[in-house]
Amino acid sequence: MHSPLGLTLCGLAIIALTVGLLIRGKTSPVVAMTLIPSTGALLMGYSLGEIGEFFGTGLDSVMNVVVMFIFAIIYFGILQDIGLFNPVVTALIKATRGNVVLVALGTAAIGTVAHLDGAGATTFLLTIPALLPLYQAMHMSRYVLLAIVALAASVMNMVPWAGPVGRTSSVIDLSPTEIWHHLLPIQGVALALVFLIALLLGLSERRRIAKLRRSPEFVGRGEVDVHAIAQEFVERQKAERAEQGYHYRDATWARALTAIISLALLVVLVTGWLEPAPAFLIATTLVLPLNFDSPSEQTDAMKRHAPSALAMASVIIAAAMFLGVLNGAGMLKQIALSLLEVLPESAGPWIHVVVGYLGVPLDLATSTDAYYFSVLPIVQETAGTFEVSSLGAASALIIGNIIGTFVSPFSPALWLAIGLARADMGRHLRLAFPLAWGLAALLVTVALAMGLLA
Repeated sequence: MHSPLGLTLCGLAIIALTVGLLIRGKTSPVVAMTLIPSTGALLMGYSLGEIGEFFGTGLDSVMNVVVMFIFAIIYFGILQDIGLFNPVVTALIKATRGNVVLVALGTAAIGTVAHLDGAGATTFLLTIPALLPLYQAMHMSRYVLLAIVALAASVMNMVPWAGPVGRTSSVIDLSPTEIWHHLLPIQGVALALVFLIALLLGLSERRRIAKLRRSPEFVGRGEVDVHAIAQEFVERQKAERAEQGYHYRDATWARALTAIISLALLVVLVTGWLEPAPAFLIATTLVLPLNFDSPSEQTDAMKRHAPSALAMASVIIAAAMFLGVLNGAGMLKQIALSLLEVLPESAGPWIHVVVGYLGVPLDLATSTDAYYFSVLPIVQETAGTFEVSSLGAASALIIGNIIGTFVSPFSPALWLAIGLARADMGRHLRLAFPLAWGLAALLVTVALAMGLLA
């Protein structure tokens, strides 16, 4: 029999060490979330057999999420391979007509569409190189470009195949689709607010540029040719595919059928007719032979995206050990009970809301893995004692934190964006951090008023 104090201290030590390693970036999340909890359980006197049982229980809760991530990443990777989103991006570039405010609004639209795959790196690779020449031609700030794309991508990160919802699913034992359905109303509000922020940034840029044009040292350019910029984007995509040396069926009918399959997949995910894991598996097996002639080309297409897919899957599997030990040994329960003893009675029912309001700053202090695999379980357990549902507690933390996804130095994709835009991280944070935190706080308040956090 293990003492409550011992379980509390061991659980806190496991969480603190894991979070510390993740923050400092001293090791892979897979290493930290596997070795530390298993070592802690051994030191507490649990046998290898019991640790195996803890892992098995945790694995049962995350296996559907693992399968979904693997095939979702492969599926959207194939769509990028064949350039399915290129017409949408080029149409949005042309629709701006060289108007500063329209460019800002178009950036929000492009960032939203580009992040349909839920992968930050892909989003920035699509948007920054395509839009930076337009911003430079119009003397717009690259930091406005970064801020708008970062906010749009963060809001779209609520889709069930993106990282935060998948991580949450493995913690609260609900499917990613169920969580997404609950978040859909606030995601709609968030997207509207992102476009409002883009509008305000566009108006601010228009005033700044007008003032700049009046200065004697201003050297203006001719008319901005958005058609040339759009064509340059398409040519760059073709060159990158040629450089990687792969071939696909470049036929209008194949792309049209792929688009129909993608729309059908979105309908299935929204309606919940089929779980995401088999839905993405079936969709992937449909688009592979549709777009690649031979079995070897189909295999190569999967191999191209397998590293990204397995990297995310391995993190979720490691989380099964982390959460399995903390839950199976009763450590999370004891931590929550100990926290209740020091919390004022009035604060307990609102702990998830308080943490939600602090979500963006916490993203600067912790990694995404640390936030969802360490903070969320404790808050969920504590709020649950006041009859707050697991979904309500998790929603507060997702809404409060997810907007800060791409204003955190712990996001590898953000560093990619900084490099592509030839920008400075500090200047990006000075503009984007207040916007992200303000938007997140507003969204938590709106979600609370809508009853989504109960």
